[in-house]
Amino acid sequence: MTKDHTASSSPAGSAKSRILGRGTWRDARYVAEVLRQETVGGAILLSAAVVALIWANSPWRDAYASLRDTTVGPSALHLDLSLGAWAADGLLAVFFLVAGIELKREFVAGDLSDRRKAALPIAAAACGVALPALLYAATVVLVEHGGADLSASLRGWAVPTATDIAFALAVLAVIGTHLPSALRSFLLTLAVVDDLIAITIIAIFYTESVHLVWLLAAAAPLAAWRILLRRKLTNPFLLAVPAVVAWALVHASGVHATVAGVLLGLLVPVNREREEDPDVHTLAERMEHKVRPFSAGFAVPVFAFFAAGVTVVGGGFGAAVTDAAALGVVVGLVVGKTVGVLGGTWAVARFTRAELDSDLSWTDVLGLSILAGVGFTVSLLVSELAFGAGSARDEHVKLAVLTGSLLAALLATIVLRQRNRHYRLVELRETEDRDRDGIPDVYEDVD
Repeated sequence: MTKDHTASSSPAGSAKSRILGRGTWRDARYVAEVLRQETVGGAILLSAAVVALIWANSPWRDAYASLRDTTVGPSALHLDLSLGAWAADGLLAVFFLVAGIELKREFVAGDLSDRRKAALPIAAAACGVALPALLYAATVVLVEHGGADLSASLRGWAVPTATDIAFALAVLAVIGTHLPSALRSFLLTLAVVDDLIAITIIAIFYTESVHLVWLLAAAAPLAAWRILLRRKLTNPFLLAVPAVVAWALVHASGVHATVAGVLLGLLVPVNREREEDPDVHTLAERMEHKVRPFSAGFAVPVFAFFAAGVTVVGGGFGAAVTDAAALGVVVGLVVGKTVGVLGGTWAVARFTRAELDSDLSWTDVLGLSILAGVGFTVSLLVSELAFGAGSARDEHVKLAVLTGSLLAALLATIVLRQRNRHYRLVELRETEDRDRDGIPDVYEDVD
């Protein structure tokens, strides 16, 4: 199987670049490694959510609520938070730390550092955020007909805009074992840009008041973190000091504390040349590898355990079905994400000199776009910020997030399973095309 890798192979004046083409061997290995870690994390995350749902709808649901609302921490520092709040504000900061490191690596040495390659994931992610938000707002307006609760309902416009990479990759690992690495890489890069937009939304639209003194004070521990890393002082206990102080100051400022995690991740030094060397494990890569298992295997599942325990029995499901905000979330995740990501990808191909890689089909892009509607971690967090953790509407919207994500996963399975069978046959032919070094020949010609 052959394909063009450069524009020079086409006649002058007709050259077109490829979108979703096969990446480098280093990219393929990186995607495979992240896929393994996030797949395990997704399984743990799903288990935690299921346990929470069962407990919250059992005769012992009061014990679940009591555990979630148990307050711990020093009140003198305004850190006397419930366990649910510690999970949302504290543990999720670790998740966003990993996201920050990924962002830095992508913008300095990854696809987002190349303007041509960055156009696709940025356009797809932007459309995949804008359209769900618009459809959410339209659904709420149509259902409520300008009622008194319209303004309150519209506060949740950002809930269906985020893709949960752990859940999405877990689904992809089960149904798409033979799908091209380019699709998985695209999903990862899309999720990175998606996370950046989500972080910006949280910082701007869900911050009610800002205490500038505390926010400016956070610059000192952030600078200390950067200096330690520049001097290669990477002892975890040493790095934890400025990280925790920065987190506490950002929390005190009124900005959501998870933003501190992103800032810390963005301050990790990244060298483009060293990142591109397949034989070098850079500082950013090592830090990501050390923190990601804790994030995917503990931090996010614990948050899911405290956030996903919505009560369905006793009329909870019926109330959610008639809630305009809940309906808007389902429409946004299932329809908005699909049309947004697919439309953004199509627009790049339509309005630039790019075309879909010859090894792929638009059915692949459709399946991946549907899968982008699997939202969980950030969606649940935004729901709490928009409607108040534990409120009736918060529970309705969280149930809608779970329902919409399940529908998106099922629809993506239908589309991608068929394509997976096709690529399984292609992969069988490609296994005959390997050198003694174990690197498929198709990767050796990629720039």
